[in-house]
Amino acid sequence: MELLLDLHPDAYPLQGFRRKQLLEWVFEQGVGTFDAMTNLPAQARAELEASYQLNPFKLIETVRSADGSVKYLFTLMDGRQMEAVYMPYLDRKTICVSTMVGCPAKCAFCATGAMGFGRNLTPGEIVGQVLAVAGGEGFAPREIRNLVFMGMGEAMLNYDHTMLAARILLHPDALDMSKRRVTLSTVGIAKGIQRLAAEDDLGIKLAISLHAPDEETRRRIIPTGAVNSIEEIMAAAREYQSVTGRRITMEYTMLRGINDHLWQAELLADLLRGMVSHVNLIPMNPWPGSDFESTTEEQLQAFYDTLEARGVDVSVRRSRGRDAGAACGQLALKRPYAVSGEQGAGQAAPA
Repeated sequence: MELLLDLHPDAYPLQGFRRKQLLEWVFEQGVGTFDAMTNLPAQARAELEASYQLNPFKLIETVRSADGSVKYLFTLMDGRQMEAVYMPYLDRKTICVSTMVGCPAKCAFCATGAMGFGRNLTPGEIVGQVLAVAGGEGFAPREIRNLVFMGMGEAMLNYDHTMLAARILLHPDALDMSKRRVTLSTVGIAKGIQRLAAEDDLGIKLAISLHAPDEETRRRIIPTGAVNSIEEIMAAAREYQSVTGRRITMEYTMLRGINDHLWQAELLADLLRGMVSHVNLIPMNPWPGSDFESTTEEQLQAFYDTLEARGVDVSVRRSRGRDAGAACGQLALKRPYAVSGEQGAGQAAPA
């Protein structure tokens, strides 16, 4: 049975006014069943029920943090699991969504990397995270105005499904998000960055998880980093900026004694010279079994000061929901069957 949320809004079933009503029920009201769509004729609801699945999730679990953020653990229909994080602020509601079950990038400091790779999420499984969080928090889906593709998985390696999900998020008949409030994060897939630059109708923002300015360190913490050198990533980033005119965010997770040396701050500043960019320094969110520690506050400040003195636009992004295990993969990592979907089966090999 086809998942309704996998469809682009222009391809939704029903015609004319009835189609508009269906879209309103799904994306404005966020209802979970076709029976709840009371202004649709009974026959139309029966036909939808027979042909389409509305909910992509078998089970939804939540862990709430003292700071107001909420970790959502989703069990998909095949038993695999992935996560999203809801982060409320005074002036906005933000959600961080996943694009994969697990992740093939294998970043050594990341809990998701320790899970291995399960499979790509479909567009509807990506968009469904937004609808489920809105329903879980008790507000309309369109109240979530900020979204980052920064959860589990490498979005650029699930490119087509992620792009369709983005188009659904932005579509005026769906979630009607602003392209300036949607950010895609990548570990540095150069060809994907170049493809994104050519997506003229999207205009979403780009964040690159660089995490180190030198090849030796980057390959140590990102084993798959050898696929794209820093030189190739930066060339793609400059091409993206030349085509789009948009600022690029560099994500930099601070690891004690690994990538927090001041010479690395100076090298990072050199890499960014001439670009319109912003650097997010992110103290590592520790998780059980990790071989890494977050840098000290003193070294974080020194790194920050070095970048700022070199003219780099920089900020520190503190992780929210640490008491809820909000680092990507922390909840799913506790389930040995999260990636494979088979209880007790262990990790699945990357496909």
